[in-house]
Amino acid sequence: MNQPSSWCSRHIRAYLLFSLLGGLIVAPVAAEQATIPGVEVQRLIRSSQSWNGHPLPAYRPEQPEITILRFRIEPGARLPLHQHPVINAGVLLGGELTVESKAGEILHLKAGEALVELVGEPHFGYNSGTEPVDLIVFYAGNVEQPIMELAEGAAGHD
Repeated sequence: MNQPSSWCSRHIRAYLLFSLLGGLIVAPVAAEQATIPGVEVQRLIRSSQSWNGHPLPAYRPEQPEITILRFRIEPGARLPLHQHPVINAGVLLGGELTVESKAGEILHLKAGEALVELVGEPHFGYNSGTEPVDLIVFYAGNVEQPIMELAEGAAGHD
């Protein structure tokens, strides 16, 4: 098909301009793939499932709200049986943490490890080490939505 010469010359100019600017055009890149002098990025976790392999639920359409909490859990201390109605993930900065689901699934974490927590499933965590646990957890919920609820029977759980 014959194109007018003006069409052809416009496309050639566009191609040449694109080629010359190619070094300046940055394609979308995942943060951990970017090369920035003096910056090191390490992916700790990326998942569409919680640590026991169950798929994460869809986000709700209401106004989103992010909450970040830092926990310090002394050796031998234990959180009550609870569940999260929102997606959350954490990074263990120090110590050793064991998380157990009501169904009997167990996850052991050591400093530097990350987890995508259970959503809508009763579980509890405890410091299974000899040093304090230092844990940061990110919750992706909605305005006025609780991030944690005590599970039925939590008060009497041993």
